[in-house]
This record gives sequence, structure tokens and C-alpha cells, in this order.
Amino acid sequence: MVDKLVSLEQAIATIGDGDTVCVAGFVGVGTPEALLRGLEERFAETQSPSGISLLFAAAPGDGGEKGLNRLAAPGLVKRAVGGHWSLVPKLGALAIDNKIEAYNLPLGCISQLYRDIAAGKPGMFSRVGLHTFVDPRQSGGAINECTTEKLVEVMQINGEDWLFYKSIPIDVALIRGTTADRYGNITMEREALTLDMLPIAMAAKNSGGLVIAQVERIAAGGTLDPRQVMVPGNLVDCIVMADHSEHHQTYKTPYNHAFTGRMKADVGTPPSMPLCQRKIIARRAAMELPVNGVVNLGIGMPEGVAAVANEEGVIDRITLTTEAGVLGGVPQSGLDFGAGINADAIIQMNQQFDFYDGGGLDLACLGMAEADQNGHVNVSRFKTRFAGAGGFINISQNARKVIFVGTFTAGGLEVAVEDHKLRIVTEGRNRKFIGDVEQITFNGTYGASRGQDVFYITERCVFRLVDGGLQLTEVAPGIDVQKDILDLMEFTPIIDGEPKLMDSRIFSEEPMELRKQLLEIPLSDRLTHDGENNIVFANLSGLEIEDPHDLEELSTGLNAFFNSLGQKVNLVSNYDGIFIAPRMTERFANLMAQLETDHYLEATRYTTSAFLRQKLGQDLKSRSIPPHIFETRQEAADYIRAQAKT
Repeated sequence: MVDKLVSLEQAIATIGDGDTVCVAGFVGVGTPEALLRGLEERFAETQSPSGISLLFAAAPGDGGEKGLNRLAAPGLVKRAVGGHWSLVPKLGALAIDNKIEAYNLPLGCISQLYRDIAAGKPGMFSRVGLHTFVDPRQSGGAINECTTEKLVEVMQINGEDWLFYKSIPIDVALIRGTTADRYGNITMEREALTLDMLPIAMAAKNSGGLVIAQVERIAAGGTLDPRQVMVPGNLVDCIVMADHSEHHQTYKTPYNHAFTGRMKADVGTPPSMPLCQRKIIARRAAMELPVNGVVNLGIGMPEGVAAVANEEGVIDRITLTTEAGVLGGVPQSGLDFGAGINADAIIQMNQQFDFYDGGGLDLACLGMAEADQNGHVNVSRFKTRFAGAGGFINISQNARKVIFVGTFTAGGLEVAVEDHKLRIVTEGRNRKFIGDVEQITFNGTYGASRGQDVFYITERCVFRLVDGGLQLTEVAPGIDVQKDILDLMEFTPIIDGEPKLMDSRIFSEEPMELRKQLLEIPLSDRLTHDGENNIVFANLSGLEIEDPHDLEELSTGLNAFFNSLGQKVNLVSNYDGIFIAPRMTERFANLMAQLETDHYLEATRYTTSAFLRQKLGQDLKSRSIPPHIFETRQEAADYIRAQAKT
């Protein structure tokens, strides 16, 4: 076996002029800071390597001097392909100034592309990015005029549009781990995330390239637990042991056991948010939280939703996730972003995006820098201010429900809450609801065509995405629709009747009792009869059937409601988040069979829980009842309408 431990200078000397260098890291998590410093210093001393191409997914940088910001020296970088750019502003400035070729592709697509590069494939197919600025019918992800090569193509498969992301062979991969033996086997026990270290290393090795790994300690050869080895030694060419000062868990935190799952931290009770525009927005958004659902909260304004959920005692009924690979626990923010405290699981980033892209998210709550008449949202590019899309496109395009949150105007906005009413003290200088966004990061027209459930929540009003654009659905008490909303928009939203008032509890200092609202909904509020189409929509979300008393209450209420209609009806029923104690499942199925016989013409049910779909389907089939259990409300409703026509 070859001893692969070398000095920093020896490792960096292997990088040649014009090489494509793939750099791991998510903000400061997993970022090989020592290797980047070594590359920076070598170029400053020798002007070599020059003209390299960078490939990165999640902006390994601190927004200042660290990470890829070290590589912004003129002549060092010729091209950069990245997913998120906001924390590498020095590199971003070169892109904006047309000094390097530069691309912004969806973070998740770059993360997944590593696997296809490793597998020797020509590229990767994905729907992510269709009808956004990444679509080659717009800019193809190119950031400036000197960027002309097409890295993304539109292709048709079975009559549908797909985007093809071309493979990018990797000459050198810069990765990071915790412990390595001298043969190059690497573990990651002290890292906050596993990210994409393995697929990056495979992609470089199978491209005929080199893999350089930064670690913080060296073990004797062959002594590492093979189940803990995240990158095997056959993929690694050089090991560099970094000083602890350049191997912190994040740019903010040197080390926290709770980030690794080696301990459960006592996070305590965070202080309540003051009643300001941020809390107003977070409270209204929290009302959309799916019971027992999987949620992604973006950085910034969306973080307030987690704080409100904690205040209201519902944080235990949702699973928070981050695109970096954390499921459960408490996602962190700022320069700790990506890490999580007390996570239930930490998986590779490409795996997390597989889950997201496949529709695994029940809800995504994301920031909203500007929106337009079509419902398009821009968070990625504003003239010379360039943030990049990050995982925003993957998440917003594929979540079942999307909530965009942000203040109605920006730049000096001040509000006051008085007697459960909102008053605008000082209006913001900048309008956020404009005619056309500068860059399309989320395409509202495309989302509406696919039946996506999308809201735009501000401190003074709520819009919903419908065919044709934004519909004004709610207005805060105390707000003048004409003066405080319509006069400050560059387009006229759809208004169908009088918008209803936002819930007055949002504007109270007292807790909203959200847990009770989400989990203890009166049965009368769970049932809606559409008389025109003779369809009853039953919302059983969050219902708990733990004992015979619970079931008897449900039976009495449902039978009374259906008897009051005086006719048989079609049913669309929501089972998301329902809990049925195992000893009650047979009795529950018997109740469903009785209701089917006595009250339904056709019945469909929907739930995102594959287990519940299978179990409930089996119970209904055993009672000679067609199950018709779907994954989404749209599928269930479409089935009922199709049956009604026949």
C-alpha cells in the first residue's frame, strides 16, 4: 500500500494549468480551507496554475475572504460553474464584470451530476430548471456575455421536455474528511455533513483525475472501521493534514458534538419573536404547516416559521430538512447554515435532492426577493447583485406546496400593530411586486399549469397562484387595499370578490393556539359539500384515533353530516398526517365500509404516506370496497370528476 500523506505544497503542485478543479463544501461545512489557501499562495508566488475551471455546488465560502473567495486573483480562474454564489462574492464579481466564463446551475443538479460523471455518462436528465433562467431557451444558466458554451440542452423524451445537463470531466477534486489512514481511507465522524465527498472523488478518479483530501488527523494504516469509511483509499491520491484552525466544522463553530449526532443537545426554549413584520409573516406561513409532513425552510425570512412553530408547540409534528442532507432536528442558520442540531439522519446531499426532486417535500417555505404578474419569483440576480439559485429551483419546482415569504416592500419598511390591526408607519422605498422579474428563478406559469399549490405571504396581504397570475385572497386588518397594496404594485392582481381578512390572532401578542388549530379541528370544519358537483371534501389531516371513544365520536359526526345532505355523494378525503392506533385499524376500516355503503356514490382518498395507502387499501379491498387511494388531492379530485362525467 502506498503512503499518501504529503505536504500541502506537494499536493497543490499536482494541479496544472487549465485543470478543472471540483471543490467540495457547503458554506463552511466540508470546505477544504487549507487546500484552497495552498492554491491561493502557490498562484501568488508562481502565477501557476493559471486558467483553471472551478466546479462547485454550494458556495464554499464565508462571504468575505475564505473559501473560493481566495481564488479570485486575476488569471487564476478562467471558468466557474456553481450552484450558489452569494457567499463567494469575490468570485461572483469576476463573473458579473465579464472577466471569467461563469454559469449558475441548480445546486441539486450539480450534486446529482457528480454521480453521472463518475458513471461515465454523457450527462444527466432532469426536469429541474425548465422555464427558468437555466433553461437554454432563456439564458441556459450563463451569467455573462463571454459565457457562450451550452452546458444545458432541451430534449424531448416521450413527448415531454427535459433538460440535459452535460457532464464535466474533473481533473482534480478537493475534498475533506476527519480521519485518514496513510492508505487514503477517510472517515467523517467529526464533520457536520457528509455532502458529496464520495461521488466527487469517484467522478474525478473515473475522469482520469486526482483526488486531494484535507483531514485533521492520521490513523495507522488499516485501522479504520470499514463501516465508517466514507471515501475508500483507492479513490484518493493525496492526504494533507490541516491545522485545526483551518478545519472547523463551520465558519462559525469550531466543533459541536450535536452537529455530528454524537450527542443530543439541550436546545432550551428560544425567546419569543417580537411582534413585527417578520413574525406576522412567519405566523401566517405556519398556518400552512402540514401535520406530520416533511418541510424545507429557506434561510432568512423563512427561518421565522420554525421559531413560530416552536412557540406554538407544533415543531414536534413536522420534520424539518435542509438540502445539505439533514433530516429532523433543528436546522442552523448564518455561517452554520447546512448543519443541524439533534438531527434524526444525515444523508448525502445528492440523495436529499433525489428525495426533493421526486416530490418528497410536503411544504417548502422560501424567500421572495421580487415577484411579478405571472407569479414568477426572482431570488438569484439583481443587476450587479448576484446570489445564484442554490437549491431554490429544485425545491420550489418540486414541493407539493410552496410558500414564498417576504415583506411587501423593501428598504426602510416600518409597521406597527395596534388593537389587532396593522398600520404602515414608514413605507419601504422599493417595490417587490413588479411587472416582470429580472430573472426567473421560479416560473409561476409553469407551476400553475402543473396544479402546484403556491402562496405569496407578506405582512399585509396574501396572494395565491392561479391560472393567469396572482390572486389577492387575504388582507391584514387595518390595511387599505387601494392605498397600501394596489397603488404599490406594478400590475393589478386578480381579485375575485372581497378578499377575506387575515386571521386576527396573527396580530396579537398572545399565542395563536396553532397546535389546537392544526390537530383539534372540529369535525364540522373538516367537511365541505360542493353542491354543484355533489362532492364532499373531508379533511382528516392530523386526526388521531387512539381508542374506541375517538372512533365513536368520528362515526357519530360523519353519519350525522351525510344524513343531513339527504342524498349520496362523491367523496374526496385527505388522510395526510392521520394517526390510527394499530388496535383500532380494523374498526376504522369497518367504519369506512359502512360509510361507503350508506352514503357514497364514489369515494377517493389521498395521502402522501405510502404505508397508509398500502395498509388502508388492503383493509378496504378485504371488505370488497375499491380503494382508489391517491397521493395528492388533485389526483383524487380528478378521478371523482372523471367518474361523474361517465
